[in-house]
Amino acid sequence: MATVRMREALRDAMAEEMRRDESVFVIGEDVGVFQGAFKVTEGLLEEFGEKRVRDTPISENSFVGVGVGAAMAGLRPIVELMTVNFSLLALDQIVNHAAAIPYMFNGQVKVPLVIRMPGGGGHQLGPTHSHSFEALYLQVPGLLVACPSTPADGKALLKAAIRDDNPVVFIEHETLYGARGEVPEDGDEVLRFGEAAVRKEGTDVTLIGILKMAQVAEKAAKQLSHEHGIEAEVIDPRTLRPLDLDTILGSVRKTNRAVVVEEGWPHGGVGANIATLITEQAFDHLDAPIQRVTGGDVPMPYSKRLEQAAIPHEEHVVKAVLATLEGSI
Repeated sequence: MATVRMREALRDAMAEEMRRDESVFVIGEDVGVFQGAFKVTEGLLEEFGEKRVRDTPISENSFVGVGVGAAMAGLRPIVELMTVNFSLLALDQIVNHAAAIPYMFNGQVKVPLVIRMPGGGGHQLGPTHSHSFEALYLQVPGLLVACPSTPADGKALLKAAIRDDNPVVFIEHETLYGARGEVPEDGDEVLRFGEAAVRKEGTDVTLIGILKMAQVAEKAAKQLSHEHGIEAEVIDPRTLRPLDLDTILGSVRKTNRAVVVEEGWPHGGVGANIATLITEQAFDHLDAPIQRVTGGDVPMPYSKRLEQAAIPHEEHVVKAVLATLEGSI
């Protein structure tokens, strides 16, 4: 095992797939000469040249559309958006075209497209660069949605996404690019979509953390064990579409309580969706109402103190766990 940063794991995934398959190419703003806004595409231009690592104008709707067309024609584009917020400018191409074309063509045309987009708060980039739109893309039939929280998962999921014949929205948290983790050195581990990871075994409550919040949930679980003697089971879904609901339900049936942690807004979020699914399919196993921990119902602030106040932390998760235990039947 090698210890690498998330950005390095993602870069290695792209480089390995580009060496493996000449139809794979990278396109986006500053992916070539500047080597990516977060340096994820570092070294790719030098190795693969301008034909396969292409800088674009600042026009998301246009270059995502180029990616859709290239995928329809038999290539495997990796489109990098500078931030998830900018994906809103390409919603027509993502929702009306990439997601819908295989259906409209009765499966005769495939769209093997990966759209990578960083999001999340913590870097003081304000409301136009820091939001969490996992729930937005979770709604769309025809899209796969990946949200890795570790370098190993980032690499294995990105390789799987590049090889998949479906369009994939690949969401990366901005503050995790520098996070270190062990990644297998053999180089070709591919992680199937729809397989959650149980990060910590437990019997008292199920914690489900989305993207970076999986790590926050793990830290909260350690605090709960050390300070309160509460053993939480921590689940990282890793992909939201498809969602490994079986693992989540199996855990809830064991612990009889659930807390869902996400950085997105509280209304219509990923946590609301998961809470509803648990209630629909495991209601008789619940000993207390499901708790949700979310980001603040505000645009992401620029101020560091306000930004941190708008993002969930371990203490919020601990408080939610104690509340659900106090509310047990």
